[in-house]
Amino acid sequence: MKILSREKMYWFFTAVAGLSVTALLFFSPAVYGQDMSSFQEERLLRTFRQVFDFVQDNYVEEVDPDVLIEGAMKGMFESLDDPYSAYLDTEDMRSLTDTTSGEFGGVGLYINKVRPDEDRPQLQEWVEVVSPIEGTPAYRAGMRPRDLIIEIEGESTIEMSIDEVVDRLRGEPGSVVEITILRNMKNELNIELERAIIEIPTVRHAAIDDDIAYLRIIQFTPRTAEKVEEALRELKESGHREFILDLRTNPGGLLTSAVDTADLFFDDGLVVGTAGRVAGENQAFYARQGTVLDDTSKLIVVINEGTASAAEILAGALRDRDRAVVVGTTSYGKGSVQQVRSLGDGGFRLTMARYYTPDETFIDKVGIEPDITVEEPELTEKESEDLITIQQEDRIQEFLNQAGNNPGENRIRQFFNGLRNEGFEVNERLVRRLITLELEMRTNESAPYDLDYDLVLQEAVRILRENETRRIINSREESNSMSSRGNALPEPALQ
Repeated sequence: MKILSREKMYWFFTAVAGLSVTALLFFSPAVYGQDMSSFQEERLLRTFRQVFDFVQDNYVEEVDPDVLIEGAMKGMFESLDDPYSAYLDTEDMRSLTDTTSGEFGGVGLYINKVRPDEDRPQLQEWVEVVSPIEGTPAYRAGMRPRDLIIEIEGESTIEMSIDEVVDRLRGEPGSVVEITILRNMKNELNIELERAIIEIPTVRHAAIDDDIAYLRIIQFTPRTAEKVEEALRELKESGHREFILDLRTNPGGLLTSAVDTADLFFDDGLVVGTAGRVAGENQAFYARQGTVLDDTSKLIVVINEGTASAAEILAGALRDRDRAVVVGTTSYGKGSVQQVRSLGDGGFRLTMARYYTPDETFIDKVGIEPDITVEEPELTEKESEDLITIQQEDRIQEFLNQAGNNPGENRIRQFFNGLRNEGFEVNERLVRRLITLELEMRTNESAPYDLDYDLVLQEAVRILRENETRRIINSREESNSMSSRGNALPEPALQ
């Protein structure tokens, strides 16, 4: 990254002084000087200029000022203690462009840097899986939201930045990367992932029966709302009036895309608000008149620990305005809004605001709680290890090579019993799921859902068939009227 000398000095001094907020000077003069006097600013600038000059003139080796600038920029954003704010060098900006373009080489994970908190004080600064991308190597290997990546190729991730981890995981399609994960803070597992071209899908839909339709939103891109509208109209024309909206392992995406998607379900009213320290970041987003799916249609939203950011915006709006029943597990809790700014060939991303749902609740680091909690049964350490061993030893592939692509119930039972006889402690439902995934890869026909395997989807279907949506919503309203939710929007909003 090349910056004019005078500009370098200014940025670098600001970074070392720890005045992170002054980075906004170039873009929002109103922010500059809010927290300190001009005298303090000048004193700190002069102090750093002296340090910068001394390092340049006296360090044992000649120093490239560009290297010093980049180091200071990284340190400035790290000092914010915010995993979503970061300095982006040229390569980081290129990687960001690759991701938003929808195709890149890697393993298929959305990840985040974590730090110890009240709920998990034993955490170290590892990397956490927000969600695997459907159909990718990480997804097929059984990686889950909240898995902690503690090593890559034997090297700890504690000292790695999130961008360094991304660089390590990406690579040539067909190459292999070995990672070590920590699951449930107790089970340590080694996994080999073969990199592939990662294509990010958006929307999938299908009929479950004559009444119930299934719609999965995988990520929020500029065209997501358009694709959702097309799917809803198609399903309505085929006579469906009950819908399951699947937002599991959806890492989010564009805020505007989530708002436009929510607009398909609401005739008016608040969808989401954002509150920040800068007045321009305090915004409210409202639905326009007219709906694609009005409130005569029953709706269930399914979420899990990998439901994050823009996906939580949609789920929160549908829940708070009593438009849907929410089923699954508590969402990730990524409720902040970032802006990406270019700076030469690099740039930075900075958290500018936090969003709140229509009932004026911030969910950052809290998440959205479902009305009905449905969890996958927790596997023992041996069950987790055995499941990964079966995958890495290609046991499923070998079975299908012998049995063919239509093995039948008897052959599947024999295969499962054979695994148990060998000493594998595995769940039959999960083994069947692995067989289904392998068949989908071989036939290049991926089903939008698996009702035999999916416990959360089974519960959503049951609620609709037994006509329980209104009872659950009424029960939630009564509960909310008796106790106010925590983490509510302060008065006035953040300024």
